[in-house]
Amino acid sequence: MADEYGHLPRRPGRIFKATLWSLQGLRAAWLHESSFRLEAYLLLALAPLALWLGESGAERALLLGSCLLVLLVELLNSAIETVIERFGPERHELAGRAKDMGSAAVFVAMLNAGATWALILLPRWL
Repeated sequence: MADEYGHLPRRPGRIFKATLWSLQGLRAAWLHESSFRLEAYLLLALAPLALWLGESGAERALLLGSCLLVLLVELLNSAIETVIERFGPERHELAGRAKDMGSAAVFVAMLNAGATWALILLPRWL
C-alpha cells in the first residue's frame, strides 16, 4: 500500500535498484575522491588488525566500526562538496562554511577512530 506521497513498499526489484544506486555512489567516490580512496586503503589495512586485536565481539565491532564510520562521513562530505560544486566555482561564504563543516565532520570521525583504538588497545600494552 502506498503512503501519502505515493511511495510503494520495498519489493525485491526496488531493493535491487537501490543497491545498484548505492554501488554507483561507491564507484563515483572511488573514481573522483582521493580522500575516499586513501581511507578505503586504510580500512583494508586496519580491518584485519581490528578482527585480530579485538578480544571480544564488541571490541572487534568498535575497532572496525570506527573505521567504517570514517568512510561513511567521507561519503557524506563528498556529497556535500559535489552539490556545492554543481552550483559553480564562485566563492560564497555559506558554501565555504558547508565545505569546512563537512571536512570537520571527517576530522571528528577520525578522532573517534583514533580514540576508540587507543582506549581499547593502549591499556593492554601499558
